[in-house]
Amino acid sequence: MTAGELVLPKARTGRRRATKAGKQLHAGPVTYVALIVFALVSLAPLVWTAVAASRTDRRLAQAPPPLWFGGNLFKNLQAAWDQAGLGTAMLNSLIVAGTITVSTVVFSTLAGFAFAKLRFRFSGLLLLLTIGTMMIPPQLAVVPLYLWMSDLGWSNQLQTVILPSLVTAFGTFFMRQYLVQALPTELIEAARVDGASSLRIVWHVVFPAARPAMAVLGLLTFVFAWNDFLWPIIALNQQNPTVQVALNALGTGYVPDQAVIMAGALLGTLPLLIAFLLFGKQIVGGIMQGAIKG
Repeated sequence: MTAGELVLPKARTGRRRATKAGKQLHAGPVTYVALIVFALVSLAPLVWTAVAASRTDRRLAQAPPPLWFGGNLFKNLQAAWDQAGLGTAMLNSLIVAGTITVSTVVFSTLAGFAFAKLRFRFSGLLLLLTIGTMMIPPQLAVVPLYLWMSDLGWSNQLQTVILPSLVTAFGTFFMRQYLVQALPTELIEAARVDGASSLRIVWHVVFPAARPAMAVLGLLTFVFAWNDFLWPIIALNQQNPTVQVALNALGTGYVPDQAVIMAGALLGTLPLLIAFLLFGKQIVGGIMQGAIKG
């Protein structure tokens, strides 16, 4: 055999191996069944809320409970919207949750970068103290925090809810752990050699590298801020409420209307569903992009 004849089998073998390596994995029937069951279990509370919101309070009190939609959905939604004043409440919640999300993501990324890549005295001790604050129950801070906000004259104002949550220990630790692996130290040193300032390094190096983790942290922070109930119910009243404070008014009265309460809960959940439908794909794509780069 000639040299050319020896090359051909190797080339075919290489193509065969490349084809096997690039072959996509396909899910089996068990995987589809497990995913369908998981999806049904996850959606069951939301579907039941919608079903209950479409019925009357008398029908919900009967046994067996209804398992399909009724004809009172829009009537109950309108009643919940009017009784709780959800228009103002949703606007307030959007302002509170949006401000807290942007602030937490930016400040946590900066603090996480400092703990991950900068060298300064007592950095380990400061990080330990930051993590230690996560072990303190938030209920212990309610009384001193309320007195502090009253001294500032911020009672029943949105900044009372926003200020204590501008940055979180969890966000700082989360971003620190991500940037330790995702941001090479050599990249920062190269930027400094090129004459980049600290602000330029943060904007052009740190933020692009931390984008996947920032997206995840932003989604988690927005959901937590939107659903927060303990501190807003103490700091705000029904004249200037967030969504959760406004929904609390639906449960008052001698005989609360359960169908209207469920309709209000459904309205309070819709913005979160819309946010996930609009930005969920970008967030998941950013996570996968970060995983591939890592």
